[in-house]
Amino acid sequence: MQPFTIYGDSRSGNCLKVKWTADRLGLAYRWVEVDVMDGTTRSPEFLAVNPAGQVPTVVFADGRPLAQSNAIILHLAEGSDLIPTGAYDRARMFEWLFWEQYSHEPYIAVRRFLKLFLGKTEDELDPKLEARGRAALARMEKALSGSAFLVGDRLTLADICLVAYTRLAHEGGFDLADYPAVSAWVKRVDKALGL
Repeated sequence: MQPFTIYGDSRSGNCLKVKWTADRLGLAYRWVEVDVMDGTTRSPEFLAVNPAGQVPTVVFADGRPLAQSNAIILHLAEGSDLIPTGAYDRARMFEWLFWEQYSHEPYIAVRRFLKLFLGKTEDELDPKLEARGRAALARMEKALSGSAFLVGDRLTLADICLVAYTRLAHEGGFDLADYPAVSAWVKRVDKALGL
């Protein structure tokens, strides 16, 4: 794959998923830091690259753009050991990727964003964010209690996808000490990614 450009905010787990996948695969890329808080993603220049005004966005050497973190990492990892070859394990990986965007990120990442970047107090936060975030971590704890990784016995995109915000859950008020299997998994994935 020819060198490509990643537009991302290094504080964003969704952007870091893309960086970590590219790094793990040894792909050549240029990182362009985009601050999601300063309006850059709403500028005419950025909207010309991604009309949704979101990072991460990748622009390939031929000029084609691609957005949405999980779509990007799937494209980058095509044919690599980060995607299981067996149909069932591959489907399980997809299951985790879809679940992350629907049942994990909207609670753990959003709570982190509200507290860390918008300075919201506990009293200002919707209690559902904490309850649903804890439910997400409990589901992961159950899945990881008997397994080193989320799918099979090795690192896959499911792990990269879910570790991005899980490793920062404490910034949203979630104590990973309450989830020992998840805590151990974060350390394994960090080590596998060289973080």
